[in-house]
Amino acid sequence: MEHIIFEIGTALMLVALASVIAGRLKFSIIPFLIILGMAVGPHAPTIGIIDLRFIESQEIISFLGQIGVLFLLFYIGLEFSVSKLIKSGKNIVFGGTVYVLLNFSLGLLFGFVSGLPLFETLIIAGMLSVSSTAIVAKVLVDLKRTGNSETELILGMILFDDLFLAVFLSVMSGLLFGDATSVGSILLSVGISLGYMLVFLVVARKGAPILNKLLNITSNEIFIIVVFSLLFFVSGFSENLHVAEAIGALLFGLALSETKHSKRIEQLVVPFRDFFGAIFFFSFGLSIDPLTLGDAAWMALAAVLLTIAGNVVSGMIAGRKAGMSHKASLNIGLTVMARGEFTIIVANLGLAAGLSPVLKPFSALYVLILAIAGPLLAKESKHIYKGLNRIFKWSDTKGLAKNR
Repeated sequence: MEHIIFEIGTALMLVALASVIAGRLKFSIIPFLIILGMAVGPHAPTIGIIDLRFIESQEIISFLGQIGVLFLLFYIGLEFSVSKLIKSGKNIVFGGTVYVLLNFSLGLLFGFVSGLPLFETLIIAGMLSVSSTAIVAKVLVDLKRTGNSETELILGMILFDDLFLAVFLSVMSGLLFGDATSVGSILLSVGISLGYMLVFLVVARKGAPILNKLLNITSNEIFIIVVFSLLFFVSGFSENLHVAEAIGALLFGLALSETKHSKRIEQLVVPFRDFFGAIFFFSFGLSIDPLTLGDAAWMALAAVLLTIAGNVVSGMIAGRKAGMSHKASLNIGLTVMARGEFTIIVANLGLAAGLSPVLKPFSALYVLILAIAGPLLAKESKHIYKGLNRIFKWSDTKGLAKNR
């Protein structure tokens, strides 16, 4: 552990270099950072005093990455409009249900066609159903779409997807490990998660005057200490209630979004969001061993194609049902395309239960492809829309102008 600071410093220099190259190429930094993380790690060489394996520092880098997820989601929550979310409640439930059911059904079909056993099929169906909250948040920020008409629905669907994840993990843990012995215990876990989310919506809607007084702090130093301390406490507490810590950060940001201090908090958070967010994507790549990816290449590619189709179709259905343009509806499906941290969590559940070892290389390659392709598809949504418009003759000229 004597060279731990030097190891972390080396990792940060690599992250900085990748970020500069991405900036020069005017490209999203997410793919660069993931591939960079894969290029180093336990399988990488040692060059003199520079150890690119990051063996001693990997846990710390991973922890710094977790902090990045919290800041990303906290910032998105601050940009959220609670009043619009409440007004869009029915659309969110409908859109989230369509999104989960379609992707889960495609996952079941994929597992059965691949000849996998029942539990492996259920795990893969779960993996195909959960989007990456961190990457979606980063895409919305990078593409400056936090104020778009479809963004409230996208974030609402992410919340719905997280509720599904809580249900799925509870049920599968019970089936695989015997933790949930009754339907009642599963329903209780889901009810706690849902109730916890509703508390933050109520606080955001009704508690602004109290929060304004509590955060009426003149010193920026003390102000940021108070806000960040609450952020980490709420995120950690959320995890204890089986609500993902990232969603806890999103909910906390949502609670502060209606206060008069929201813009001040945003300005203070941005540097932390960008710095720690970059470390997250690097650490994610660091966890993938590229030498194992070939074992499940064809399975992963087939699953990626199914996911792209399922996301586009469910996004179009959700958006059109909400009265949005074809362009905005397509943006929904393309923005929530990426897979990441939650998919890995589902895969690890199956691996911990002793299911087929093919889940590891499959999950790594599946996540890698969509973590790179997702942001790219979202970035090029305008051109994808134009191509599809020639086929389906949507001619959504007003929607196209409004949602550029």
